[in-house]
Amino acid sequence: MYDAWSGYDTNSSVGYIYHTKHTASDVEAARREAISYAVFRMMKERHAFSRTAANTLAADDALMTSLGYDINNNTRDTSTPAGVGNTIYDVVSQWFSNDGSRGANGTPYPIKDPPIAYPDYPVSEGGYVFLNPPLAVTLPGINDGNGNTVVDINRWQRLQIVNAVDQNGFPQGPIQPYLGAQWLRVRPYELARIDPTLPWIDPGPPPFYGGATHDQFVREVVAVITASSQLTSDDGVTIDISPAVYGNNDLEFGGHYGDGSLDIYNGTGHSVNPVTGLPYAPNVVKRGDYARALSEFWADGPNSETPPGHWNVVANDVSDRLTEKRIGGTGPVVDDLEWDVKIYFAVNAAVHEAGCACWAVKRYYDAWRPLSAVRYLGGLGQSSSPGLQSYNVNGLPLIPNLIELVTASTAAQGGRHAGLTPGKVAVLCWPGETPQRTQANGVRFVHADSWMTYQRTNFVTPAFPGYISGHSTFSRSAAEVLAAITGSKFFPGGLGTYTITNLINEKGPSEPVNLRYATYYDAADGAGLSRIYGGIHPPADNYGGRRVGEMTGKGTWETARKYFDGSIIQSPINLAFEQLGPGRDSLRHNTIRGMYYKMQTAPNLNQPFTDVTGVPVLAVDSSLAVTNTAAGSDTLYRAVRSLTSDFP
Repeated sequence: MYDAWSGYDTNSSVGYIYHTKHTASDVEAARREAISYAVFRMMKERHAFSRTAANTLAADDALMTSLGYDINNNTRDTSTPAGVGNTIYDVVSQWFSNDGSRGANGTPYPIKDPPIAYPDYPVSEGGYVFLNPPLAVTLPGINDGNGNTVVDINRWQRLQIVNAVDQNGFPQGPIQPYLGAQWLRVRPYELARIDPTLPWIDPGPPPFYGGATHDQFVREVVAVITASSQLTSDDGVTIDISPAVYGNNDLEFGGHYGDGSLDIYNGTGHSVNPVTGLPYAPNVVKRGDYARALSEFWADGPNSETPPGHWNVVANDVSDRLTEKRIGGTGPVVDDLEWDVKIYFAVNAAVHEAGCACWAVKRYYDAWRPLSAVRYLGGLGQSSSPGLQSYNVNGLPLIPNLIELVTASTAAQGGRHAGLTPGKVAVLCWPGETPQRTQANGVRFVHADSWMTYQRTNFVTPAFPGYISGHSTFSRSAAEVLAAITGSKFFPGGLGTYTITNLINEKGPSEPVNLRYATYYDAADGAGLSRIYGGIHPPADNYGGRRVGEMTGKGTWETARKYFDGSIIQSPINLAFEQLGPGRDSLRHNTIRGMYYKMQTAPNLNQPFTDVTGVPVLAVDSSLAVTNTAAGSDTLYRAVRSLTSDFP
């Protein structure tokens, strides 16, 4: 959409992949038509792999027809807007068909008998190898039901789920695959690295069991148990979730948790709404209603728009509420089409960037999920008192009213652990989904090695490693872009409100919950917290995701702004010389993906430069290297760039 809009821009904007400029007597109409054809063709391509392709492809045709355009107009004549749109589709499709995500196994559309979309690379090419056997979630412990248990608790353990569904609500399994395993290699928007086996951004490792960070590992597990213990509206606890007391959190705050508390943020809220000049009104709710509503609102599990789509929904809400639309919050007011195209470009570049960065970290560290960790530590026993049953120095600490040791008296009828096994460790938590969902389940003590997430029984936990949190990374990245493009970190009017009246996992909430956020960052922090309440992530996953998301979001906007004003073509080119060995040298320079480069040489500045690399090279990565070219210490080299393969 942005490239089609930019194609008819007479100012200095530069398209991301398609760089040719066009003219039209009616630019607005031409833009609408070119954008429509480009998007129509792309949707037809992407929807061909949908499990509901027959219905979805028909809907694509119906929408295009309703806009007054001929779905059979396949012209590539760029003197017409339809030809421009169809040509842009060709270029963009080719770019993303070979971006490493393996959407069509690298085969451009249209194709016959489409393969399974988005497979991992073969093991011989670095594909993922499962270390741990699957965890049968209906059984206690972390085994597969056939006597096979976890090999390394620090590594991700996929699940074995009865009647499982995937992230899009379609039946799968019963054993989870690895969703997005190939994303370690997916081409990002502007991130750079030299070693393709490393993450684009490395936040450092998560806490691990049994090593130098073992104590922190245990605290992370206890934090998740604590969050689960708060998933009830029957405990009489109320909290104020008004922006007056919630939000404005320090990104680097490490949190206070692991002893029964759950203070993962340190913000004290906002003293006043900067738009109205008035204090934010109190918003007192039952803590259990808030915890469950927050978890489900941001969950984006089966049958949802998923987390990247959720931030498009937020962007739509922001766009609908803005009274004046100025790119970056300054300069002239722009029309709705320019605003929409640019905010979609920037937000979706940000969540794509976040996806590349986050999934590379997930693949690199292959780290644990709480479901396995809680059950594993609980199965070991308690670590607080050597004189009590089930002592294990690496087990769970005993915390009154949260993590307790079952005794004969407490397990007796009417006891606080009634029906449980004496000598085992019990945790206070949400006990799991009930088939009828006619009432809230509340919380109660269950065996620690049978702990469950606050999710549907046919989903439980997403099918990929935990560290870092995708929700936290996507959300912070999008929040950075929304703050930058609007010129304010605050929602329009100083307040974003989202109301939850019904839960999916169980009956509730007991009263409607109004999530109120002053800033986009506060909303992103809510998304991160929701995954802790849901039992999907510990705080460490959230903190790492927030930091990575901040970097991807800020980097995305800085680059997007340069495309918008055209300064991207003035970006510096830096060359580095490396001696690889006798007779082997390398010259490497940074690149902008989608642009063309040549390496040139000259004996001195008084002589003309000549091409070293011959034909221009299209940059698909963050740098290009030419080896065995250095001719001597008196030889000059330079790299030159062009938007097209025809250098000026």
